[in-house]
Amino acid sequence: MRRTLSKPSLVVLASVVLALVVYTSTLVLAQRRGGRRGPPSGAKPEIEDTQKLNVYADNWFELYINGELTAVDSIRFMPHNVVSVDVFPKYPMTIAVMAKDNADAKTALEYNHTQIGDGGFILKMGDGTVTGKHWKAKSVFHGPINRDMRNPQVRRTDIPENWMTVDFDDSDWSAACEFSEQTVRPKRPFYQHDFEGAKFIWADDLELDNTVLFRVTIDSPPDGSTPKRFPILDE
Repeated sequence: MRRTLSKPSLVVLASVVLALVVYTSTLVLAQRRGGRRGPPSGAKPEIEDTQKLNVYADNWFELYINGELTAVDSIRFMPHNVVSVDVFPKYPMTIAVMAKDNADAKTALEYNHTQIGDGGFILKMGDGTVTGKHWKAKSVFHGPINRDMRNPQVRRTDIPENWMTVDFDDSDWSAACEFSEQTVRPKRPFYQHDFEGAKFIWADDLELDNTVLFRVTIDSPPDGSTPKRFPILDE
């Protein structure tokens, strides 16, 4: 005796077949796209793997880590502020900074050409990286020469090409000079952030060197910690 399926059974069967078709089509499409999925847990850095970076400049800066622009002072010259960002350090880590004092481009004076200003730069990272005389420095804008405010003259040096990159040769740069907190006289935001252990640095003359380039390479975390490695970042 031949049996036939009832209407409800046919509906159920059709639904199952449709579901299988949709599943199979989705699987095939995913395979064609390479079957990409998110990385497994722990394969990529999380926010807790970053380090806090605090930077104070008199008056302005831009900062690169391993050749990539990482932080820029959002306030140009005044008022002074602290820039605090989370960064993911990759060692060896090359930090390169351009720091500028507030100085007129033609006279090197500030506040409507009424006085000579002074600079200062300081940095601290959560891994123990701090500024100090172990950094390299190069002045590229100096003046007024001989402190002559009546007939101010300036001296400029071309900014080296690729000065912020990892493989740039800074062997002919001078060691940065350290200056006391009392000499730099930082403004209130400095005291609201952690700069313990860091030193204010600049080129030779805190007042006449108006634009200074800095560089340092950190081979491993100064605090002795073992940095995590994430091969996914090397791809």
